[in-house]
Amino acid sequence: MKKLPIGISTLETIIKEDYIYIDKTQIALDLIQNGQYYFLSRPRRFGKSLFLDTLRSIFEAKQELFKGLYIYDKYEFKPYPVIRISFNSGDFKSKEGFKNRLFEILKLNQNYLDITCDNTLSVGGCFEELIIKAYQKYNQKVVILVDEYDKPILDNIENTEVARQMRDGLKSFYSVIKGADEFLKFVFITGVSKFSKVSLFSGLNNLYDITLAPQYATICGYTQNDVETSFKEHLKGQDFAKIREWYNGYKWLGEGVYNPFDILLFIANGYRYDSYWFSTATPTFLLKLIEKNNYFVPDLENIIKDSKMLDSFDVDYIELETLMWQTGYLTISKVQTNFDDTPLYHLDIPNKEVRVSLLGSIADFMARVHNGIVIKNNIYKALFEQDFDALQTQLTTLYASIPYHLFTHNKMYEYEGYYVSVLYAYIKSMGIEVIGEDTTNKGRIDLTLKLPHTIYIIEFKVDATDALAQIKDKRYYEKYLSDGRDIYLVGIEFDTKDRNISKMEWGRV
Repeated sequence: MKKLPIGISTLETIIKEDYIYIDKTQIALDLIQNGQYYFLSRPRRFGKSLFLDTLRSIFEAKQELFKGLYIYDKYEFKPYPVIRISFNSGDFKSKEGFKNRLFEILKLNQNYLDITCDNTLSVGGCFEELIIKAYQKYNQKVVILVDEYDKPILDNIENTEVARQMRDGLKSFYSVIKGADEFLKFVFITGVSKFSKVSLFSGLNNLYDITLAPQYATICGYTQNDVETSFKEHLKGQDFAKIREWYNGYKWLGEGVYNPFDILLFIANGYRYDSYWFSTATPTFLLKLIEKNNYFVPDLENIIKDSKMLDSFDVDYIELETLMWQTGYLTISKVQTNFDDTPLYHLDIPNKEVRVSLLGSIADFMARVHNGIVIKNNIYKALFEQDFDALQTQLTTLYASIPYHLFTHNKMYEYEGYYVSVLYAYIKSMGIEVIGEDTTNKGRIDLTLKLPHTIYIIEFKVDATDALAQIKDKRYYEKYLSDGRDIYLVGIEFDTKDRNISKMEWGRV
């Protein structure tokens, strides 16, 4: 049985030490034969570094590594000088640290290619000299592979001034590639975010962005077939439908894929369902944006964007939905045509892992609840047992746990959307089906909860006393009368002075 390549992103190690390798060389060959300058955006831990290393091994003509793989007898392996630039590590907290790291990267490439550069005054000058000397020394055009191109910016995304310095420094650095066109064979740049070309790649406007190219949708990640064949021995006896529900669902206008990290850790941890990918990095900046923008969390179910919006990310303009899509917390679930024949993208949370973890993080962050797991379990139990007294107690405890300073810095609590968002995030993170602003022919239900044997129709009111009456008067429940499940109506009223539930009423249809 082949070993699991956990944390390994070097092709030679994987092949020679008998680790599982998912063959991506057909895609690599297509890229090499049909273009020269490429850009790819994918979330963290999706296998970008391994794909770059696969390209490096191809261009360094290490044909023996590809025996049994698609490209082995379909490509004329010929060695080219390869410059590998990776920002996976380094000090990017200051302009000086960033500059020093760039020189370190260029020095590593000089040593690897056995070249000495004379220009040590500017990073751009050294980079340009490295390209030209590599071309002259090996009498072949040069290959440039850039990994995590945007990490110096993302590491400082909460410090706009430093992030702007990183962006401007990278813009100058990448512009060297454009000027060296006559010396270059192939360029591949990859990272997490998709910065606007105006802000970062204005000097490199010949990049082919393959992020949403359907033919390259599976360039990173594991397909369903990969999981059921290459990992067949490791997953013997497991429920593939449940694995798919938990971990598949990331889509870039083509077949959905799994994050490799999830599958590898799921197997390594004895088939325990857990949030392996999500737990590698808490999206703190994302959570702060949600709070800062007073974002109505149920809107996560109804996001529609055009291609311009998905390309609009920049240091000075960060749109929440764009950031969530680029970082993997949202994915493209459907595409429709706009009135002017341009595409409109429907975004949704990709799978159960992200849904449970992201919504749980949002709920805990908005409420700042330290014992959230206890409250969550108690709410879950009360809903399943139709215990409304317990439910009111737990919801009162939840809202009472929100620190006072959150209310003094903003007036979100004056609007029912705040209370709806907190409860929506908690319920959704339990894996319960929740519909925010559920549309009926008489109006919109604030929250509809669907449990196996029960439906809850919930209306919220702030400083008002007609929550339950509104449900009855507008007969919201009629939408579900033929469903067959028990229907309960719940009216929840809030007092902004007490910042908590003032009254909760319920009834059964």
